[in-house]
Amino acid sequence: MLVLAHVSDIHIDGSDRNTARATRVLDHVGRLPVDAILLTGDIADHGAVEEYEITRGLIETRAPLVLCPGNHDIRENLRKVLLGDLNGDGVGSGGPVNQVLRLPGATIALCDSSIPGRPDGLLSDETLDWLDSVLTAAPDVPAFVGMHHPAVPLGIPYVDEIRLGEPERLAGVLARHPQVVAVLAGHAHTGAATTFAGLPLLVAPGVVNTALLPFEIESHPPVDRDLPPAVAFHVLDEGRVTTHYRPVG
Repeated sequence: MLVLAHVSDIHIDGSDRNTARATRVLDHVGRLPVDAILLTGDIADHGAVEEYEITRGLIETRAPLVLCPGNHDIRENLRKVLLGDLNGDGVGSGGPVNQVLRLPGATIALCDSSIPGRPDGLLSDETLDWLDSVLTAAPDVPAFVGMHHPAVPLGIPYVDEIRLGEPERLAGVLARHPQVVAVLAGHAHTGAATTFAGLPLLVAPGVVNTALLPFEIESHPPVDRDLPPAVAFHVLDEGRVTTHYRPVG
């Protein structure tokens, strides 16, 4: 059995509130015997170096941690502070931040779906080629493919308007790799489970706040800032993925 803790949308902005909520969740999962922690974007609220420096102090954990950017993140600053990844000339690369974590029982490939300066998402040719090569390299190992933007509508209009664009291109890659067991996403600030390309699409709950369905609250955007932050646990056992959503009080 393999257990992944899936955290998303911590939106570190320098405020005590957001830092405290992220700390509660990351401390909680860091104490558990999970196989890995996944952080699927909107790590910083404004993409500032100072925000990533706060984050760096929160993600020191015994379990392996793998991450990808969201639409609020700035690739260069994320790389510099969290990944220590600079080109030889000292200038941070502006290309996609894609990461793979290979565990004994699974491959986790997190793709950069961010488009600099825009809230919606897209997987570039470079990222899709990278994903294809990662999955080709381990055809017999179960794989999770994750990114920030969900590939399908979730019934929350303001989120659905800025979801992943051209999802059929991702579906084409996934179709060539039957070892993929689930697609993971964040961005929506609500735990949700649906399907995409014949696979489970599992969306992590929000940490900074919780998005509600339009009929749950009469406000725009429909967001509750008082519900507790939450985390998703994806359990892979005998080829089957089961997801548990947990609030962290």
